[in-house]
Amino acid sequence: MTAYLFDPPAVVSVPVQDGDARFPVRRILCVGRNYAAHRREMGGDDRDPPFFFAKPADALVLPGVDVAYPQATANLHHEIELVVALGAGGADVSVEEALNLVYGYAVGVDLTRRDLQAAARDKGQPWDAAKGFDQSAPISPILCGSGTPPQGRIALSVNGQPRQDAAVADMIWNVAEIIAEASKLWRLAAGDLIFTGTPEGVGPLVRGDAVEGEVEGVGRLAFKIV
Repeated sequence: MTAYLFDPPAVVSVPVQDGDARFPVRRILCVGRNYAAHRREMGGDDRDPPFFFAKPADALVLPGVDVAYPQATANLHHEIELVVALGAGGADVSVEEALNLVYGYAVGVDLTRRDLQAAARDKGQPWDAAKGFDQSAPISPILCGSGTPPQGRIALSVNGQPRQDAAVADMIWNVAEIIAEASKLWRLAAGDLIFTGTPEGVGPLVRGDAVEGEVEGVGRLAFKIV
């Protein structure tokens, strides 16, 4: 039996809709600027190959848990996203094979310290502190389903006021293409989550805000900033 100097971290897991078993999370990959309107909103207008950044598994905020406004920022932003949960893995997976890796889908919010992101971008520095902080990835329960990816409405409101409202079908790179591209950079595995990018309308959050998000056919999430 292995002796540890201290207790190892607990396994991070996400509930599954209509099931007792939980989805154990290995890591979180995220796609940047994957909707054309949001890409223009953030100062770009092209179709470069998708680029990825990561969040640690313990950045997840599970359903029913509120989010503490993070330290070291004065400009926290919301980004609603479709999340892909992988039930299998591999490297150099083809687009045609990519959907075979999918276990299901969830609704996620990529919380971003926008001021830290802008400062890092201006200096050519990585985004870790802007994207991978504590409680930066609220997520809904996972809906099991490996067939055709959702294509319908993706939306987010703050205090009942619409902020983001688009369609998953508007993604520049679709789910199969994202998985295939990610598998060129990492050997994907069961337990990986992929946040697939956000549509236009990202904006600030302050303490007391009530956030609600949904992806048609997948689910909803809700949390408060405290």
